[in-house]
Amino acid sequence: MNMAENPLLEIKHVKKYFEVDRHRSLKAVDDISFAIRPGETLGIVGESGCGKSTLGRTIMGLYEKTDGEIFFDGENVDQMDRDQRFQLHRKMQMIFQDPYASLNPRSTVLDLIAEPMDIHRTYNNQYERRERVEVLLEKVGLSRTYLNRYPHEFSGGQRQRIGIARALALDPDFIIADEPISALDVSVQAQVVVLLKKLQEEKGLTMMFIAHDLSMVKYISNRVGVMYLGHLIELTSSEVLYEHPLHPYTEALLSAIPIPDPDIEETRERILLKGDPPSPVNPPSGCVFRTRCPFAMEICAKETPMFQEVERGHFAACHLHQPKTEGPKVHNRNRGE
Repeated sequence: MNMAENPLLEIKHVKKYFEVDRHRSLKAVDDISFAIRPGETLGIVGESGCGKSTLGRTIMGLYEKTDGEIFFDGENVDQMDRDQRFQLHRKMQMIFQDPYASLNPRSTVLDLIAEPMDIHRTYNNQYERRERVEVLLEKVGLSRTYLNRYPHEFSGGQRQRIGIARALALDPDFIIADEPISALDVSVQAQVVVLLKKLQEEKGLTMMFIAHDLSMVKYISNRVGVMYLGHLIELTSSEVLYEHPLHPYTEALLSAIPIPDPDIEETRERILLKGDPPSPVNPPSGCVFRTRCPFAMEICAKETPMFQEVERGHFAACHLHQPKTEGPKVHNRNRGE
């Protein structure tokens, strides 16, 4: 990945609100901006209900955004005509969280994987159609003999592989993987993540990988963004995030990752957050995390922290951290400062 390249996907101040009643809205995604460069995998993590999946579906156009702009390969998606949007769907695909609900139980594997090719008419005859599906099956580690089977005849891991093959059917440039391993057994999760990483390296895919398992996200992602209550609160490279987190919420998430060493696991300090996440219908004033933050200050209730670059390539939305260019010293609890 060349960081000097222009972004393949860029979103600016994207919002997605769901109307609860005439006077209230659920702010599932609230003013999020970031860019993903060609060949990069951006991991998005956070607790259940933080807006990760809604963000992915909004980028894909499955949900109509409330506000903001989405650019793909430099083109504003809102300004595309019908034909351009149709072609955009060839370049952007999604792997869904539930490998059973996302597959039509009445269709065979052949028809499930070939459906995107049918819609976009990317083959010349039925022989070519079948051959391309067989190649895709082998690419995701399944046998060609499965062509005429139905989804209920497969395990969860096999169904997810079928979903991945379907997402690859149009040879897309960008894939959103929406918690593709959360419904799978632990042993199968690792297999699917290894498969995605292999496919990314072979095909040069650009990917947004949504998950709540931070250990898996670290393995597959170049950069990681942390979401809380509809907001992006931290974004940096996966190495920096795991070694030097800035936001208190990120620190709490990282402290919950098990360490495969019983001596370290028994003695290390866990950060336990107080209370439950607030309702996105009625979020706290100022910083949305302040009601659970052990370092909350008076300013946290009055002003919403800006999502800004605190250190080179390291963005955070927290009043404890200010950009070095603005003068105040960066407060870093990890270094004891």
